[in-house]
Amino acid sequence: MIDLYCERVDSGLWSEPLNAITNLAFVAAGLAMVRHIERWNHGNDRGALALIVLMVAIGIGSGLFHTYANSAAQLADVLPLLLFQLVFLGLYLRRNLGIAHGATITMVAVFLVLCLVARGWPQLLNGSLAYAPAWTALVLLGIHQGRRGHGPVLLLWAAGLFFLSLTFRSLDLALCASFPHGTHFLWHILNSLVLVLCTLSVLPAQGRYHRYGRLR
Repeated sequence: MIDLYCERVDSGLWSEPLNAITNLAFVAAGLAMVRHIERWNHGNDRGALALIVLMVAIGIGSGLFHTYANSAAQLADVLPLLLFQLVFLGLYLRRNLGIAHGATITMVAVFLVLCLVARGWPQLLNGSLAYAPAWTALVLLGIHQGRRGHGPVLLLWAAGLFFLSLTFRSLDLALCASFPHGTHFLWHILNSLVLVLCTLSVLPAQGRYHRYGRLR
C-alpha cells in the first residue's frame, strides 16, 4: 500500500473517500468540454479531443490510486497528467505561437526532462515540486497571452488556480491534526478547472477574441 496523504488511515479501498470521489470533477470537466466543442463546431478538433480524453483519464487514474493505492494505480494516476501537460504544451506552441514542428518537439522534450528531474525530490513540498515546471510554463505562456491582448488571459487564471491547488497539495500532511481528511481533495477540484482553462486556450478562433492557427 502506498500511503501519501492525510486522509488514508488504513489499507481499505475507501480509506480516502474525499480524495477518491472528487476525481469525478475531472470527468465532469471533460464532459463539459465535449459539450463546449460541439456547441462551437470544434468536434473534429483532434487536439482538443486528445486533451479531453486525457482529462477523463486523469480522473479515472487518480480515482484508482486513491482507492487501490498500489504502484500500478499510481502509474495510472501520474501518467495521464504528464501526457496532458505534454500535449497541451505542444498544441499551444504550434497553434498560438506558430513554432515549427522541430522546435516544438525539442521544447516539449526539454519540458519533459525538467518534469522528470523535478520528481527527484519527492520529500519537498509533499512531492509538489514535480509540478514546478508546469506552473512556470503556465505563467510564462499566460504573460505572452496577456501581451497579445486578445480577450481573457486564460492561462494566467490557470496559473493562479494551479498555484492554489499546489498549496493545498503541499499542506495536506502538515494539516492532518486540524483537518483529518486533509486538503488533497481540493487539488482535484481546482485542477479540473485548470485543465478546462488550458483546453479552452488552444481551441481555434471563437468570435473576435482569439486568432489561433491549426496544426498540420
